[in-house]
Amino acid sequence: MALEGTLSKWVNVMKGWQTRWFVLEPEISLLSYYTSREKMMKGVRRGCVRLRGAVIGIDDQDVNTFTITVDHKTFHFQARDGEERERWVRHLEDTIARSTYKYRGCYDASQTLLSMGGSSSSKNNYLMMFDKKVSEADTYLQMMIDQTTKIEQRINALENEGDRAKYDTLIIQANEMLDHIKHSIVLLQIAKNTANPINGVYMGPMKTDPDDTATPVQVPETSYSSSEGEDDFYDANDDAFSSQLTTPTSNNRTITEPPSRLSDDPFVSADDNLSTNTSTPTSLKKQESIESPIKDVGYRKRNSKSLPLRHDGSLDYDAIYEDESDSDLSMESHGSVITHLLSQVKIGMDLTKVVLPTFILERRSLLEMYADYFAHPDLFIKIVEHKDPRDRMIQVVKWYLSAYHAGRKSAVAKKPYNPIVGEIFRCHWNIPEYESKDNSQVVTEGPVPWCKSDQLTFIAEQVSHHPPISAFYAEHYNKRISFSAHVWTKSKFLGLSIGVHNIGTGTVTLCDLNEEYILTFPNGYGRSILSVPWIELGGNVTIKCPKTGYHAEIDFLTKPFYGGKRNKIQGEIYAPNEKKSFLSIYGEWSGLMEAKWNDGSKSKPEVFVDVNRIPIYKKQVRSVLEQDENESRRVWKEVTAGLKANDIEAATTAKFKVEQKQRDEAKVRKDGNIAWINKNFKNAGDEWIYSNPLSHRLTLEQR
Repeated sequence: MALEGTLSKWVNVMKGWQTRWFVLEPEISLLSYYTSREKMMKGVRRGCVRLRGAVIGIDDQDVNTFTITVDHKTFHFQARDGEERERWVRHLEDTIARSTYKYRGCYDASQTLLSMGGSSSSKNNYLMMFDKKVSEADTYLQMMIDQTTKIEQRINALENEGDRAKYDTLIIQANEMLDHIKHSIVLLQIAKNTANPINGVYMGPMKTDPDDTATPVQVPETSYSSSEGEDDFYDANDDAFSSQLTTPTSNNRTITEPPSRLSDDPFVSADDNLSTNTSTPTSLKKQESIESPIKDVGYRKRNSKSLPLRHDGSLDYDAIYEDESDSDLSMESHGSVITHLLSQVKIGMDLTKVVLPTFILERRSLLEMYADYFAHPDLFIKIVEHKDPRDRMIQVVKWYLSAYHAGRKSAVAKKPYNPIVGEIFRCHWNIPEYESKDNSQVVTEGPVPWCKSDQLTFIAEQVSHHPPISAFYAEHYNKRISFSAHVWTKSKFLGLSIGVHNIGTGTVTLCDLNEEYILTFPNGYGRSILSVPWIELGGNVTIKCPKTGYHAEIDFLTKPFYGGKRNKIQGEIYAPNEKKSFLSIYGEWSGLMEAKWNDGSKSKPEVFVDVNRIPIYKKQVRSVLEQDENESRRVWKEVTAGLKANDIEAATTAKFKVEQKQRDEAKVRKDGNIAWINKNFKNAGDEWIYSNPLSHRLTLEQR
């Protein structure tokens, strides 16, 4: 459907946003723009954006703007409001989708002929038929997802709880079927790319004349803007496309190809080279392992002998988990798989039920990642040592802002394992300055029953699978301080980014003072998913102490597209009943943060905290061999070993077994009408709290 109207387009830093008249032409997959409607009527085009193979992006921090990435550029647009942006984004997505499927058969046929030299017509026919069937499966999959969603909505609308329970099995089985279908389609695409890697030249989209003669569609060879001083901005500083190569073709068109990669560990979370077209997969080159070849979709496989072993010859899973080394790669070598996954989603879609390939995973569970909030346990414990409530609030903010940098083990965005329901993770920290020979005993009723009272202990549990909710708790017995939190992670696809909304709260409790500090969490974003993805945090968080009245407002600032730095924060700390803050904080949560006193007590800014100059305390985790069956490292040990060995097939198989076991157990509970009971946390309204917190145990001890 054609669409035209006014949008603002980012020109450059000097000219900023300029109003243009845009015309969307779906039949040729082209978005043209003019300086005015009158210029459009006269045919004086200012520039255009080709939409075939383009990617639409939005940022939920700004409801008006969106981007189109294609032809090595990212074009930035601004609508009047969120409703208008939604209208343009939907029309653009539909145009891109139609162009993708319209030319699928033609492209695959030409590519197959080129790669085979035209020597085998039968193989060509088989591949064309294969692609057609995969395309049909994609279409039916989306229809099934839509129908399942509608059924789920109708069931949820039933007023009678008994009636809803009757249909729960239907929803569970439908979701399981969707998971299997998604997984199967990804594996089929992998199998095709392995059996027939495509290295031919793309001849461009074609159309059919009335006389059935195929001729090129007359559209510009590349997206462009007028040369009259309108230099379009694109994210060159992010190196989003610096590793892409352009290859000229016989008709002077260009295509994007990934360069050869030599590193060992191609696993990150992003997509491919500028295209959401599932019919144009990136060539996945077979590589050889150190000792033997492998057929696994272009991954280099290390022999298991390269993994650390115990003295008895078995795998040393503890050493595998503790080894955080990785060689980070862009997604270019995995483009076809990610492209296929992106074909299943639309802008703003919830990603909870989208199956992601194994190679993008970080080698640890999400529950273990939450332990990184205590990478600086000394800063946490020092909260209770301050006598003044103002100083305690400052120390809470200092600990909180220092908690995020340690969670990123790599410069490249990766996704931790989704915990299974009932999974737990336990660890502790030894803090030399707080060790006590005279006042140290084993706290058997604590979260880690073999730890002592002068250690900081931690436990996390996956308390819900749908929706995915994690709860975690930490305490230091001797210092009478604890922290309890619950987080519901809700992921959304934003086109060029993936957004993760962290819904929940955390509470720092100072037991002897009967004082609590209630805080919220920032959202996370995986940016630049077209090349080398990176993580940033965004959103406003609050820290409040109801008893003393002190509170803080902290903004995690996302990087603006026209400049600026990553990981910026700015915050204000307020005294009770005051509208003006007494302390301002600014800097980078991944580096130096400074503080400025607004009450006149100090004239110059001072270092608030520099996370790169303070030590990270290593958490202590019990050996995998000693862990219970539902502890994170034991649950995911085979997946972790497979990823470390770069044996993606083995890791994927192990991951499927873990998840299938969870499905089977859920079915048994459902059939037997058995309610799931969490072991360490309990539900209290909208919150999840630790069942036996330190404050409760101390109260009992005093009686």
